[in-house]
Amino acid sequence: MSEEAGVYDLAIIGGGINGAGIARDASGRGLKVILAEQGDLASGTSSASTKLIHGGLRYLEHYEFRLVREALIEREVLLKAAPHIIRPLRFVLPHHKGLRPWPVLRLGLFLYDHLGGRKILPATRSINLASDETGAPLKPEFTRGFEYSDCWVEDARLVVLNARDAAERGGDIRTRTRCVSARRDGKLWTCVLEDARNGARSEVKARLLINTGGPWVSQVLGTVIGENNPDKIRMVKGSHIVVDKLYDHDRCYIFQNTDGRICFAIPYEQNFTLIGTTDEDHKGDPGKPEISLSERDYLLASVSEYFRKPVTADMVRWSYSGIRPLYDDGASKAQEATREYVLKLEAPEGSAPLLSVFGGKITTFRKLSEAVLEKIAPFFPALKPQWTATAPLPGGDFAYADVESRINEFQRRYSFLTARDARRIFRTYGTRAERIFDGARFAADLGDSFGPLSAREVDYLVKEEWAETPEDILWRRSKLGLHLSDAEQSALASYMGQTAGGKTRKAANAG
Repeated sequence: MSEEAGVYDLAIIGGGINGAGIARDASGRGLKVILAEQGDLASGTSSASTKLIHGGLRYLEHYEFRLVREALIEREVLLKAAPHIIRPLRFVLPHHKGLRPWPVLRLGLFLYDHLGGRKILPATRSINLASDETGAPLKPEFTRGFEYSDCWVEDARLVVLNARDAAERGGDIRTRTRCVSARRDGKLWTCVLEDARNGARSEVKARLLINTGGPWVSQVLGTVIGENNPDKIRMVKGSHIVVDKLYDHDRCYIFQNTDGRICFAIPYEQNFTLIGTTDEDHKGDPGKPEISLSERDYLLASVSEYFRKPVTADMVRWSYSGIRPLYDDGASKAQEATREYVLKLEAPEGSAPLLSVFGGKITTFRKLSEAVLEKIAPFFPALKPQWTATAPLPGGDFAYADVESRINEFQRRYSFLTARDARRIFRTYGTRAERIFDGARFAADLGDSFGPLSAREVDYLVKEEWAETPEDILWRRSKLGLHLSDAEQSALASYMGQTAGGKTRKAANAG
């Protein structure tokens, strides 16, 4: 849309879910977009979530009805857009005396079922934990509860697929590229970009700058843009642990803690259970959050209050932490700070505009992107209409109801794959799995193998999904780092031209 050669309409700083979502939306509406991410896509908060597309049942207690309704509606919009990386989950909420009363829970779940116009996901039901299989892993005093619906998402892949779609619609996606300065030059921004691989610097010009720096949003305003008194965020750390598999069925648990917070236990990567999350104010470097011993012990104690078999520290196989960059609304407790996103537009007369994004949830990234485009629309009169509500993400161009038949068809076509590998691959790439395996008749056609990974899959991730290191592949494009042996990880590093000295991330983060 830009009339000046070499000038972008939008320069976006930050390649998390908000930056990638805005890049996709804007590119599809005719804007010339560049996105600069200082590390890998989703290398910050967007790969450290609880992996849920959910309305946020607990937000009803804080009367955030608009946020919950928007998120509930988005569950099914996103399920249709990415049925390969998003799937429905059923959550079991055990009840016991002394916490939220039974009628209050029933009312909250009634609202949860009806606020968002649910059509695909099953409704809430009461369950008898004394007879239902979901009661078997729990202590005998838990005899009744509710079961309700939300969705699971491969969070980092959601970011990558948005970036991939943006690129295919003309967006310029640059990873390992830091914006070191951005200055107004009349009606244009001049941004200096530095390539983290070799230190090379270049200049780009844009008509409007969007700051989606996540935990770095205030730093971008102060250090990169040069504002003297930038808006502040409240950095709230959420930590998770991954432990040995705690039960055999496919449903999740949401537990009420005595401190008023909730904790999830979710089946994870076939052999594990994901437990989270915490809410703790974070000070210091937003790029290096680590779970504390007190957080780990808090999560272990929370779920051990419910499960028959205590969950202990020796069962922890991995842990991760992320920073929620929430708008500082003055809430007294970290868990009470608003999850609403805040968009701040600065458009001085005769100068290039700046829009900064504070807060937000992975569930509502698409609506946030639409809100951003609506806010900047006056600067782009020829902007095309909204389009993302009905458009599939790459690989998601099939109906969710057909996912199992698609997986079966994929395995029949590539019969040398095990059922487990075929499911993983289709659940990762959807219909684009054909681009990786097309023409392969035997396993040997896929090249070297690194456990369940093949050289052909690695090459695809490098060429099409901006993967550059083993960590990009093992911990963001997938979670295969939980499954590969040290020898397999070393072989992958060697194949990708890396050295594999020191501990693997799996070993370094356990406990």
